[in-house]
Amino acid sequence: MTRTPFDQMSEAMEEAQLISLVRSAQQGDRSAFGELADFYESAAFAIALRRLRNRAEAAEVTQEVFMRALRKLGQLREPERFAGWLKRIAVRMSINRAVRRPRESVYAPESFDAVRTSAEVPLERIVRNERAGQVRDGLSQLRPMDRDTLLAFYFEGQSLKEMSDRFSSPVGTIKRRLHTARNRLKAAMSDFQPA
Repeated sequence: MTRTPFDQMSEAMEEAQLISLVRSAQQGDRSAFGELADFYESAAFAIALRRLRNRAEAAEVTQEVFMRALRKLGQLREPERFAGWLKRIAVRMSINRAVRRPRESVYAPESFDAVRTSAEVPLERIVRNERAGQVRDGLSQLRPMDRDTLLAFYFEGQSLKEMSDRFSSPVGTIKRRLHTARNRLKAAMSDFQPA
C-alpha cells in the first residue's frame, strides 16, 4: 500500500501535538489552525496537483480546502483523525474542480494564426463595470435572507446541501429561496433600467 503525503506528514507530527492544535483551533485559536495549515499545506497541494495536473488550479483548490476545513472544523469529533479528514476534503474538492472545469480542446498551433485577438474596447469595460455596480446595488436592496442566499450560492459557490446545513432548512426550501431571491434581484435591478 502506498503512503500518501498525508500519511507521511501525520507520522512527522506527534499525535499529542496534533490533537492539541486541533482542539485549540476548534476553540477559535486561529494561530493553531495556521500551524495545522502550514504543516499540511504541501500534502493538500500534492493531492490537488495529482488530480488536476495544473499548479495554478491546485494552489486555488488548496486554499479552498483550508477555508472549508476552517468552517467545518467544529464538526470533527476525533481530533486525531484530522489528517484523514483533511485528505478527504482535498480529494473531494479536487474531484469537484476536475469535473466542473470545461473540457480542453487540442488544436494544431497553425490553427491559431487565423484567430485574432481583439483588444477590449474601453466602452465594453465601462458597461461591464456598470453592470457589476448595478448588481451590487440590487443586492443591497434585498432583505438579508435573500442577499445571503444569493451570495452563498453564486459568490461563495456553496452547494444546495451546504446551504441547507448553513441555513438549517431543507434543500427544497433553499431552491425556493434562490428562485424567489433571483426574482427579487431582477425586480430591484429593473429600477436601474431606463424607461
